[in-house]
Amino acid sequence: MNPEDIKAVFGMQPEAAVAYLQQKGINVSWDWQDMLDDAHATAFTVAKTAGMDVVGDIYAAVVKAAESGQTLEQFSEQLTPVLQAKGWWGRQDVPHPDTGEIQTVRLGSPHRLKTIYLTNMQSAYMAGRYAEMMDAIDTHPYWEYVAVNDERTRETHRMLHGSVYAADDPVWDSLYPPLDYRCRCRVRPLSHSQGAALVQPSPKLESIIVDIGTNPATGEERYAQRTGFRLPDGTFAAPSAGFNANQGKTFLQRTARVAIEKAQSAPPELAKVAVKEMMKQEKFRNALTLAQLKWVAELLGLNQ
Repeated sequence: MNPEDIKAVFGMQPEAAVAYLQQKGINVSWDWQDMLDDAHATAFTVAKTAGMDVVGDIYAAVVKAAESGQTLEQFSEQLTPVLQAKGWWGRQDVPHPDTGEIQTVRLGSPHRLKTIYLTNMQSAYMAGRYAEMMDAIDTHPYWEYVAVNDERTRETHRMLHGSVYAADDPVWDSLYPPLDYRCRCRVRPLSHSQGAALVQPSPKLESIIVDIGTNPATGEERYAQRTGFRLPDGTFAAPSAGFNANQGKTFLQRTARVAIEKAQSAPPELAKVAVKEMMKQEKFRNALTLAQLKWVAELLGLNQ
């Protein structure tokens, strides 16, 4: 799936997806377990990059791909020689950056670059899509889970296909795509007339804790949370470890927080005008925390 395919599937322009990628910081890491859930929305990382000067190159290449609409082939063709020149390629024996223990690991490869490209593009476009759908929640208050349904579709994702829940249902806090690496699922907004007869009761959510391995530097066992619900046949439908968060919601909340922080540092009269204008946008209002809403109310004199 290339950017043109993604835009055709999601029916959106790439601006919000690019903004999602651009607001991320860079976080070098060694194990994928080092960054889970919400952290994906605020930082960009690739496992096995700690101690190697490559994560910035990969991040820049991903942002460029989103900005210019590069295909996977173009992305890989431009990034491969950069990574090879820096030695981040193929299977190698390298020391763990924390323990010094020699490990045989796979660094860059065509398969690895494909996973990086697809996962980041899907996350970016779905985060942007979330902001768009939140802005249209008055006219499209229901959301439908949509899977691709081909031979590569994960079975639990296929079983979620066609599920319709209210846009503000807590189920979307964890079961908003992507739910795993290379997940191609999406969410489709439905109008009152389209979704009223299809909407399902809010499922009973449950969380399980799964073992995701041992930190070789400390010996500490690491765990991750998976939140989901039981399907009629008993199957537990939940994101894979590390994807237990709605990255679109986190992105929107982060954007709102930055906007509020800037307003708080501005002269009060200017802040009042700016915040009053921002509060006209439903997606901005929905992204504020209770503390931020309290500050806004005080600034605008809504408690008087």
